[in-house]
Amino acid sequence: MKELTILIKNDMKPALGVTEPGAIAFAVSKAKSYLKEEVEKVEVLLNSGIYKNAFTCGIPNSNEFGNKFSAALGLVGGNPEKELESLEDVTEEDNKKAQKLIDEGKIEVKLNKISSDIFIEVELKTKSESCKLTIEDTHTNITSIILNDKEIFSKKTEKTQAKKEEIVIHKYSLKDILEYVETVDYNEIKFVLDAHKMNLDLFQEGLSNPRTTFVKEFYRLNGNKIFSDDVLKTAQLICNGAIEARVLGLNEPAMSITGSGAHGIITTLPLYAEYKVKNLSEEKLARATMLSYLICTYIKEYSGRLSAFCGCGIAGGTGVACGIGYLRGANEKEITNIINNMASGITGMICDGGNQGCTMKGIVATDSAFRSVELAMNNIFISNIHGINGNTPEETMKNMGKIASPGMEETEKVIVDIFQEK
Repeated sequence: MKELTILIKNDMKPALGVTEPGAIAFAVSKAKSYLKEEVEKVEVLLNSGIYKNAFTCGIPNSNEFGNKFSAALGLVGGNPEKELESLEDVTEEDNKKAQKLIDEGKIEVKLNKISSDIFIEVELKTKSESCKLTIEDTHTNITSIILNDKEIFSKKTEKTQAKKEEIVIHKYSLKDILEYVETVDYNEIKFVLDAHKMNLDLFQEGLSNPRTTFVKEFYRLNGNKIFSDDVLKTAQLICNGAIEARVLGLNEPAMSITGSGAHGIITTLPLYAEYKVKNLSEEKLARATMLSYLICTYIKEYSGRLSAFCGCGIAGGTGVACGIGYLRGANEKEITNIINNMASGITGMICDGGNQGCTMKGIVATDSAFRSVELAMNNIFISNIHGINGNTPEETMKNMGKIASPGMEETEKVIVDIFQEK
């Protein structure tokens, strides 16, 4: 199996609700599994990316929001075996218990540092026991477990390992990626079609759920059809309907990529709209999805997994724009110009956490993706000399990532300050 196939296969994971509340709940429930007595105190330290993303986002099987409630639910109803779907079995009774813990002051959440790298540290205390668990780099990557002041598990962070080995995706040029997408055995990459099915199921949940609003309006605008003859309206409906369902915490998972369900949605469902409306082949859809995933990953490995810019719109949007271009027969030069158009357009759009505003950002990114493709394939594009565009597509994608980290670290602090003032 080819290296890029393995990269994506390992990265694709189901995530219930926004990834950050799921990661917090997973950390707490995992730490609890090491303790025998009733937990009396939960202390949670989060880096700014996790803190921000979970601050007002919906939680699966709950009408509540945010960091504290995620931690409380992880304690009373989380299943660590299900990792990012750890809250799948939460009940109404669990919600009541979680609220009681918060009211009693037993759940404490603090901001640890301003950083685009993932960091979660939870410490659970009973009368005579304690367990401290640390997650770094990716949402379920446990790097330390300290039980009763004795470290029982430890491993190096992926970031430390990456210093020794070049990041896999950055060993490849755009030309290499396009060659891989075009020539890789279809049977080797068919698994990516599972992402479309999962994300479409999430969209359907959003369409039928009484809590959603945006998806119903887009359904009306699409002629009260899921698939119309208008590919952009269809893409806006299924993509952003799924994003809205996810950020509200509805009880269907998204297939995440680069640790994010929203990235997973936006890198896939606009492609599905193009495939369905234009009656294309599943093989073509799978190849376009791999391209979309890989371009998104290329940018995210520079920006960091969590940052002050909207990776869903910028990295995911650029990925899906390239995938749409591929489905329309774009060559390497045209896909380079698609990347330039996206880089010059929405780079810098802020991330103010996982919340219903993600739907609005998804709308902007989807529109930008289709327009960037249409313009580039009509030889209309922003040339390399302008703005942050580089001399090569690889340089442009690197520059997009650098805008987020280190470029927007002060922006991240301002966003978190605004949250705390609220």
